[in-house]
Amino acid sequence: MKNATGNGVLVGCVLLLGAAGAAAQDWPQWRGPNRDNKVTGFTAPKAWPKELTQKWQAKVGDGVSSPVLVGDKVYVFGRQGNEEVTSCLDAASGKVLWQDKYRAVAVTNAARGFPGPRSTPAVAEGKVCTLGVGGVVSCLDAGTGKVVWRKDTGDWPQFYTSSSPLIADGKCVVFVGALTAFDLATGEEKWKWSGGQTPYGSPVLMTAGGVKQVVTPASGSVVGVSLADGKLLWQFKFKGSGYSSTYGTPIINGDTVIYCAPGGRRGPGTMMAFKVEKKGDAFSTKGLWQTTGVAYQYNTPVLRDGLLGLSSGKKFFCADAKTGKVLWTDSTPRGEAGAILDAGPVLLALTGNSELVAFEPGAQGYKEVARFKVSATSGLPYPIISGDRVFVKGRDTLTLWTIG
Repeated sequence: MKNATGNGVLVGCVLLLGAAGAAAQDWPQWRGPNRDNKVTGFTAPKAWPKELTQKWQAKVGDGVSSPVLVGDKVYVFGRQGNEEVTSCLDAASGKVLWQDKYRAVAVTNAARGFPGPRSTPAVAEGKVCTLGVGGVVSCLDAGTGKVVWRKDTGDWPQFYTSSSPLIADGKCVVFVGALTAFDLATGEEKWKWSGGQTPYGSPVLMTAGGVKQVVTPASGSVVGVSLADGKLLWQFKFKGSGYSSTYGTPIINGDTVIYCAPGGRRGPGTMMAFKVEKKGDAFSTKGLWQTTGVAYQYNTPVLRDGLLGLSSGKKFFCADAKTGKVLWTDSTPRGEAGAILDAGPVLLALTGNSELVAFEPGAQGYKEVARFKVSATSGLPYPIISGDRVFVKGRDTLTLWTIG
């Protein structure tokens, strides 16, 4: 699950495969250009400063949705009073350029402590797509904020929506009620797959057997659905059908999928890897390994150099991505759910206690190089790292910091 309350912080050493070319300053969707938390164009300072420099701070509304950055604009999705608000800010100054608002449902019961959006916007092809807590799917013009189309599905899971929209090939793909592809220009429903309950984790793209597909958690399984027509291509089932089993976002490594299914209160979670294979016109999956008891809630691993980063018991954690074998666990608790990004020479983690931590990747153990306090409130949304800029979403504010 992304951008939600929890008891762990997903950080550690990571394996990462090539990211598609994207401008270093752009972070257009959940977990970046390829949904893998790979930062391009970051240069670590020769000497890390004692503190970061705050450039601006803006009130943007309550919520744990992560900000996104395209060109010179930052897009943020938050709740202000009884409305959900998409704000477009000038990245240099924090000035609000436009806003779109609509009345949102009241968040009640166990989720009421977090009434704002959890789902992160997606920006592509000149559009901004969002998913509100009550299942409202919106498509806005990225330049003006004008509503292109809006669909009130009236559907949401037990703890409200968290899955983030995906824009690809002229479609806005969102999982709410069913995995649905809307025409990005018109809002027309292009296809729908209804084989699983709404997950909290987000879909990602994968090309296997020459077929572009949407890979998503879905009620005790991970599935691959054709991006072109919504046809179910394959399904990998695992033990654990509770809602917490859908918290993760799948990680794609060529034709291999790595997925963490947290156990939550239902018992220890499972981390697993499986291979997607195609024979003739049919797809199948082959399990590679499973590790029990290490996956924790609300966090998705990051991969780099054959190592897999995750969290357990609020601590930094590292495992071998080829076998699932645990390599090391740091001794320091890091607060609630957080995020980790592969920034090249270092890993940058925004922890649940609102610290930005820089540490070296490696299989031997945790080696910290810098640590900064960046927010007065819980650091649940993922940060944006762009050059020497760090955009951090607090509970209701967005702050631009610079390194050096």
